[in-house]
Amino acid sequence: MKTAPKPRGPWIHRFSIRLFTVILAILVYWVLGFLVGDIESIQGPRYSEIEKEYVDQALVEQEGRLAESIAEIDRDIASKREEMQIVSDSSQNLQNTINQLIELQKVTVQKSAVLPEAEQINLSESLESFLDSQEKYQVYNEELSVLMDQKRGLESERLDLEKEIEGQREPARSEYERLKENHDLRLAMLQLLILVPLLAAGAFLIVKKRDSIYFPLFAGYGAAVLLKVSLVIHEYFPTRYFKYVLVIGLLIAVVKLLIYFIRVAAFPRTQWLTRQYREAYERFLCPVCEYPVRTGPRRFLFWTRRTVNKIVLPNKAEDERPYSCPACGTPLFEECPECHGIRHSLLPYCEHCNAEKEIPDASSVRNI
Repeated sequence: MKTAPKPRGPWIHRFSIRLFTVILAILVYWVLGFLVGDIESIQGPRYSEIEKEYVDQALVEQEGRLAESIAEIDRDIASKREEMQIVSDSSQNLQNTINQLIELQKVTVQKSAVLPEAEQINLSESLESFLDSQEKYQVYNEELSVLMDQKRGLESERLDLEKEIEGQREPARSEYERLKENHDLRLAMLQLLILVPLLAAGAFLIVKKRDSIYFPLFAGYGAAVLLKVSLVIHEYFPTRYFKYVLVIGLLIAVVKLLIYFIRVAAFPRTQWLTRQYREAYERFLCPVCEYPVRTGPRRFLFWTRRTVNKIVLPNKAEDERPYSCPACGTPLFEECPECHGIRHSLLPYCEHCNAEKEIPDASSVRNI
């Protein structure tokens, strides 16, 4: 009985199936992301609350007051320096004025003249102002020195206080890390408790329904769940553990695939054998040993898989007769028992009468 070939459909349909399979995988991954995000929103331990249990709050308040005092002294120091800068600029201007008046007085003396009384008064007033500025600058400098001493004392006190508080914070941080690690582990278990059954269902459907026309649905779903499970494991489990999980998972997958392909190579399915034989006939190569099929016009030619379409055939009628590979003895062309025409020995249908025959497996090809 003839087996009806499965139609492939137009290319636009095949492209649409692949496109919507990818879109389905993205949507499933998106939905799983919402689910995982809701689980991650569960409140974990708060460091501020744990710190209150281990750190003396009086010391923390004292540290805050010291920080405020140091900040206030910094503001006073900055203000004092601005005042000193103003006084310094004023002193510089007075000094320039005094130097000009002294030069004028020298010129007047050299000319045996008398310095005007207004200029003498101006010189005296400038000298007094300059001396006042210098005195004020000295006072500011002493006040700045006092502020700097106060700041150093407060900073030293705060440093000692920080060391004491840091000693109390160390066990608080250790306790927080322990609680956070336990919380993350609980979140991972909750997420995997939901994702692993979904992944198992996807793997079951992919294995059991691999011949189904709806296989792309299961493949897209399974790929999305597998990716989300991998990311959850990578996020929550330590790297030293995750690398073992990853390597063991890859080893299992590789072994499964290797066993699968070994079985496929040893016991190939009929449709794969038909495809292999068909491609070999198209290139005029023996499906078993790939020796060139030199029959008809190709009897004295040479070609390979890449040069088969470049061969120019001589203008000679096709000589149809049974033919076997001279290298491995595999029958390649034989007489059809229905129409007695020459047909392909390893393909299911006769090209003349459409008679069907069973495709031999790889172990019995040479014995046909």
